[in-house]
Amino acid sequence: MILYHGSNIRIVVPDISYSKPFKDFGKGFYLSDNYEQANEMASQKVRQFHTGEPIVSMFNFDEKLLESKDLNVKIFPDYSEEWATFVINNRDENISQPVHDYDIVYGPIADDGVTFQLRRYLGGVISLSRLVEELKFAKGITFQYFFGTNKALQKLVAI
Repeated sequence: MILYHGSNIRIVVPDISYSKPFKDFGKGFYLSDNYEQANEMASQKVRQFHTGEPIVSMFNFDEKLLESKDLNVKIFPDYSEEWATFVINNRDENISQPVHDYDIVYGPIADDGVTFQLRRYLGGVISLSRLVEELKFAKGITFQYFFGTNKALQKLVAI
């Protein structure tokens, strides 16, 4: 399968040391199997840093490795209480990071709309189960691949 990474620079050899902590699945290298999604992220990076141009880097990845015993993989097929708690913990600057030891995580992206709902939950406005129910009815669920270890990154081949 081809995975895409959007940025304001071309990435040939991903390096986790450049990644920022407190993201959905922690500090790691994030990709999508959707080119348009990666391209939008690239445009967002250009706007954020006011430099470069939108660039989508492409990587081959053998999806059979998601079922391999060689890698520690977590898959969230949809929004769930487990997914919400996982994202909240990874984003929490008061919790010692990393909060997990997965090589690869696949699951929904917590975009701006999802982040708003997470804040409502954290503020006590809605329950965890209500949060998940509201997210299930949100339009345009998008997914991401997180590569959080050098072992996982070695499975990506730049195109």
